[in-house]
Amino acid sequence: MSGSSISDRRSAVAVSQSSSQRLRGAVVGYGFIASRGHFPAYLQRAKKHRDVDIVAVADVCPARRELARRAMPGIRLYPDYRSLLEAEGSALDFVDLCTPPSDHCEIARAALERGLHVLCEKPLAPTVGEASLLLETAAAVRRVIFPCHNYQHAPVVKAIRAILQSGRIGAVRSVTLSTFRNTFARGVPEWRPDWRREKRISGGGIAMDHGSHTLYLAFEWLGGYPTAVTAKMSRLDGDHHDTEDNFNAVLTFPRGLAHAHLSWTAGVRKVLYTLQGELGAITVDDDELELAVADRAAQANAKWTFEKRRVASHWMDASHIHWFESLFEQFKGAIADGAFVGKEARDAYFCVQTICNAYRSAEEGCREVALGTEIGWAERWFPMSRVPIGR
Repeated sequence: MSGSSISDRRSAVAVSQSSSQRLRGAVVGYGFIASRGHFPAYLQRAKKHRDVDIVAVADVCPARRELARRAMPGIRLYPDYRSLLEAEGSALDFVDLCTPPSDHCEIARAALERGLHVLCEKPLAPTVGEASLLLETAAAVRRVIFPCHNYQHAPVVKAIRAILQSGRIGAVRSVTLSTFRNTFARGVPEWRPDWRREKRISGGGIAMDHGSHTLYLAFEWLGGYPTAVTAKMSRLDGDHHDTEDNFNAVLTFPRGLAHAHLSWTAGVRKVLYTLQGELGAITVDDDELELAVADRAAQANAKWTFEKRRVASHWMDASHIHWFESLFEQFKGAIADGAFVGKEARDAYFCVQTICNAYRSAEEGCREVALGTEIGWAERWFPMSRVPIGR
């Protein structure tokens, strides 16, 4: 690749991009999350802020391209990402990548090397090698690689962040994160609706599909990256699928432990989070948040005060359209700041690293597997630092 030539070709765009200027984007992959989440959110944002235009869509499925045409008459359609980049690449600012994980690395690298920023659905990639390659490419061509870590933008998660920043429960020592689903998320009927049950396309089951959300929240709440993982998983319908339905893991952090439980075979759709701190605790049951704070003056016989609040977060809406505006604002900020491999991209790498080593742990009889907390080559260009909670 020629990072300097790409940088020269795109420098005018990078310099001129600001919060008041429209970004021109294209969507690659017009499945459920694109059609029900990203696309309508872009339309809303275009009307409200006038700072983004989606001008093209690529999808391998003719029926999905027709649905995209109906959703936005006049949009330009392409049968694959190559033809889209060839025709539109010089006029675009970014690509929004909404394909299954197996295609992320190839498409994202092609877009980055054309001088485009990339917003990418989770997981960033299904393998550690591919995730590392994407970060390295983004750094080399000086373009943003940014994961769709949308749970960070749920109102109840923002409420947790505000409490932690206030110091009311002190340093977090342990967390539990449980995500319950009564089925895997089915894809669109026009193209392989069960692709999440095909490992060659999805990269894995619920750990690969939901694990990133669990992990980047744990990274934030425990203020760092895990140093080891122990995991166990099960597949209830092994005769028909090759991806797991249930996943349990214990993550060791320098500051404490995180316990993760993910299920596609639960009786209800729900998220349950607990954060245990030195001075109190936070418990979340979907939109219900309870804060318990200990009396600082009490030593042997501590007393707690309890505060309950409801923070509407639309957990039942799988499109998470309500969270997208905040996510896109963060993506725009990364472009404006030149955060080509920012904290979110690093988190995405460590999510993939942790998930892949969790699979290894499960395959080896729940053996504890040590994890590296550095990205190697990136240390020379972007020195790692412990980022304060909430940043």
